[in-house]
Amino acid sequence: MADMLFTAEGVTKRFGGVTALDNVSMQIPRGSIFGLIGPNGAGKTTFFNTLTGLYQVDEGKFLFDGKPLNVKAPHEVAQVGIARTFQNIRLFGEMTVLENVMVGRHVRTKAGAFGAIFRTPSARREEAEIEQRAHELLAYIDLSKRAGDKSRTLAYGEQRRLEIARALATDPKMVALDEPAAGMNATETVTLRTLIERIANDGTTVMLIEHDMRLVMNVCQHIVVLDYGKKIADGTPSQIQKDPAVIKAYLGGAHAEVGAKA
Repeated sequence: MADMLFTAEGVTKRFGGVTALDNVSMQIPRGSIFGLIGPNGAGKTTFFNTLTGLYQVDEGKFLFDGKPLNVKAPHEVAQVGIARTFQNIRLFGEMTVLENVMVGRHVRTKAGAFGAIFRTPSARREEAEIEQRAHELLAYIDLSKRAGDKSRTLAYGEQRRLEIARALATDPKMVALDEPAAGMNATETVTLRTLIERIANDGTTVMLIEHDMRLVMNVCQHIVVLDYGKKIADGTPSQIQKDPAVIKAYLGGAHAEVGAKA
């Protein structure tokens, strides 16, 4: 049996009288690229938000790396090894590209406020290590030449990659990407696909919410589909493309495959 890094069991989330997630369960193998898809309003981002500590579940549980995932705040999720990006880019526009990545790295620092204020030798060493790791990640996403530029000056696709680099700076075991291809042109999407595949090949599990079905079907090994907060399908890309419930959810019952492969 595959080594499961992440498991959701019967996760339910309500907002007043609305059930945004209804008894959702799934498993993500370690080192895989896993897709979570569904029409608008299906509950995908709500699932991400419960997973990453922005919301608390009403029922059910998460397991991560063999242990219960009981977090109350987003920073606790980063500490256990889960990083995420957001639908809307959340970079620090007036900070440099390098500084944006360094910010992500600070979740792994040990110097504390005293070391930062008094610039102790250990704090200076740690800061140098953070900067070095940030440079390595910029090389990883092919943005080294823009290290000193303000992040707001980057092209849209570059900003998306920078946000992923900042997430990777936390040394995650799993990175959750919330619609990273949104707004990208075809060339930028191809570059993104290559980066996602590289991240997984280098050992970091990827959980992907995405509306670009061509990207999802080409890059994911396994996919779960949500509709109105419920899981309606769970399988490989080829199984998902032909699933009648998925076709009905996306196309209103039209007889066509969802997201044909390139």
